[in-house]
Amino acid sequence: MMPLLRFLKPYLHRDTLLPLVALLLLLLAAFKPTVPIPRNIYSYMLVMDISQSMNTKGMHWRGNEVSRLDYAKHLAHDLVAGMPCGTRVSLAFFSGVSVAALYTPIEVCANYATIQDTIARAEWRQAWSGNSRLREGVDSLSRLLRTMPEQTQAIFLTDGEEAPRLHTFNTRDLANFQGAGDWLMVGIGSKEPQPIPKFDENNKLLGYWSAENFVMQPGVAQISQQNLGARDERTASSANDRYQSTMDEEYMLKLSQEIGARYVNGDSLEDVRSEMGKLKPSRRDFSPMHVDWILALIAGALLLSSYAPQRLKKLLKRLSHRLSHPPSAKS
Repeated sequence: MMPLLRFLKPYLHRDTLLPLVALLLLLLAAFKPTVPIPRNIYSYMLVMDISQSMNTKGMHWRGNEVSRLDYAKHLAHDLVAGMPCGTRVSLAFFSGVSVAALYTPIEVCANYATIQDTIARAEWRQAWSGNSRLREGVDSLSRLLRTMPEQTQAIFLTDGEEAPRLHTFNTRDLANFQGAGDWLMVGIGSKEPQPIPKFDENNKLLGYWSAENFVMQPGVAQISQQNLGARDERTASSANDRYQSTMDEEYMLKLSQEIGARYVNGDSLEDVRSEMGKLKPSRRDFSPMHVDWILALIAGALLLSSYAPQRLKKLLKRLSHRLSHPPSAKS
């Protein structure tokens, strides 16, 4: 050992040692090492409303007008992109009176491409019912979450549209509702009235929903259980006959209070992320944190230090001396 050190001693000076250490750090960074960091672990179920009202335009994403559903997909994409490794994510769809999960929550980094691809492919034709019974849907979601392998927080992206419209005969009583303490209702849609488009099975525009589709008549077939999923092919006969839809924020606030959930307007990505951070974590555990970028920064600093011009070193030394020994004031 001593002979080796005597052999290396002429080479162990600043100009060779610092670049050598920097090279070793870069080689280590190439293996993308991680260190376990204790932190809160979240398990989310992103519930996306895919009912027909979500095809309504009026939302804007990066300067382009998009439908509510497309906006919800962009929002969900960016929410997932900002989640740290260790977070678990599931995607579910809401339509009619129920919520269906596509898969149980999976780790976001290991399954990132799969999750984002599922979000990108979401569309209204995957819906199994033409109606949208949100009050029934939250009860279905509550039952679904109880089947998850661990405590899961629901992030419900919806415009709050009830179709058919609520009245005394079809308003579900949620006074005894349980299970929404860790939910976040996210309002998607513009407050400016917009017509709801109707498409055929090939996604071709047929027209727009008529105001008659939302007539509140107790006792008619639209509120019967056997007709909950029936498709109404009528369209508006003129622009004046089109039903004008808005994101019903007042109703969503009221519904959130009824079930003990949080509510946030989905117009701001940062607001949604902030509210998600206030939800109760599923558990506290160790999560891997990548440190390759830290090693690369240290290597860069070492290289700069080793190749710094001698004049710069002398200047810094002179400035340091002046700061530590200020000239005394003349009398």
